[in-house]
Amino acid sequence: MVLAPIFGYLGDRYHRKRLLCLGITFWSAVTLGSSFIPQERFWLLLVTRGLVGVGEASYSTIAPTIIADLFVSDQRSRMLAFFYFAIPVGSGLGYIVGSKVKDLAADWHWALRVTPALGVLAVVLLVTVLREPPRGAVERHSDSPLHYTSWVADVRALSRNRSFVLSSLGFTAVAFVTGSLALWAPAFLYRSCLAAGQCRPCPHGEACSSEESLHSLIFGLITCVTGFLGVGAGVEISKRLRRTNPRADPLVCAAGLLGSAPFLFLALVCARGSSIATYVFIFIGETLLSLNWAIVADILLYVVVPTRRSTAEAFQIVLSHLLGDAGSPYLIGVISDRIQRGRPPSYLLEFHSLEYALMLSAFAGVLGGGFFLATALFIQGDRKRAELSAQGLLQEAESEERIVVPQCGRSTKVPVSSVLI
Repeated sequence: MVLAPIFGYLGDRYHRKRLLCLGITFWSAVTLGSSFIPQERFWLLLVTRGLVGVGEASYSTIAPTIIADLFVSDQRSRMLAFFYFAIPVGSGLGYIVGSKVKDLAADWHWALRVTPALGVLAVVLLVTVLREPPRGAVERHSDSPLHYTSWVADVRALSRNRSFVLSSLGFTAVAFVTGSLALWAPAFLYRSCLAAGQCRPCPHGEACSSEESLHSLIFGLITCVTGFLGVGAGVEISKRLRRTNPRADPLVCAAGLLGSAPFLFLALVCARGSSIATYVFIFIGETLLSLNWAIVADILLYVVVPTRRSTAEAFQIVLSHLLGDAGSPYLIGVISDRIQRGRPPSYLLEFHSLEYALMLSAFAGVLGGGFFLATALFIQGDRKRAELSAQGLLQEAESEERIVVPQCGRSTKVPVSSVLI
């Protein structure tokens, strides 16, 4: 969260490929280094795990802007879908690979030594394959240079971009739900098993660890499959609806969030009675939730001018982490502990307290759907503004009121609303 705005500023002004390589190399190094920290230096493990955010701050803010400068329209949407498969699919693979590597090596440290190798591969491919495109190259119809403004002016313009702000709030709700599920879903499923008397923990914890690892494995598989299906389906549905409805993107996002909420709620209330029904409802809910990933990125890229896209990505990351997946797991845990306070401990109480706390995620999904519905009201005007600005037809100082349009060999100022219409 702290470094995302810094990489956003650098990504809009400097060589993006070098910044990507730097961030991913640093991320891989601290991940590998953290696996060798002895137990008595636990504080150092926390520091190195926190520094992993340097890598995310680099590629999450910069990589989508490179895709935006290579492709346009429906092709861009498809390429963004390929990129954002990595979030749900990679998260699911993390559960699977992490648990299996730990079991095979009989040491959890080895789980942290797998991903650095993938980071090295990513850097090699970036150096040898990627050719950085000029900013806004595929959207501009003239050779005139891009108009850069100060970072303060960029932030001010983004704060006035209603589609960007509202879609970022909607995406924050997605992060809130996914963050809470990522941490608490395996534990909740295991507690439901204990509460129903379907399994018993060993006094030394071996059975508990094995049973919860099984739930982590199943949840990871579900996350992989639903991510693959949801991201691809979201892009294709939006692409087809866009032909008849220019507001299709935020409406599909809203439908995904609003549709996922009841299924996640049903997964919670059915957990004690039927684990199969719970997994089915989680599968449907996560699929609907995954409709958003690539579409939200596409919205940001076409309502923000090329010279501000990395900064916009950075602030969306800050907002979604700060109010989303950084705080939601802790908040769920606090609510669950508060419900248990003053009551006799039991497996049933532990299950119900976490069940009631996780219901907050369903309500967050409904709230996020409302933000995307609000985005649909402004998406057309904000998109047209960004397109005109990228083509050099919209002057920065007059972007909110009047624009300059060539007419009969001379430039004439006309109200922006007339051009947007």
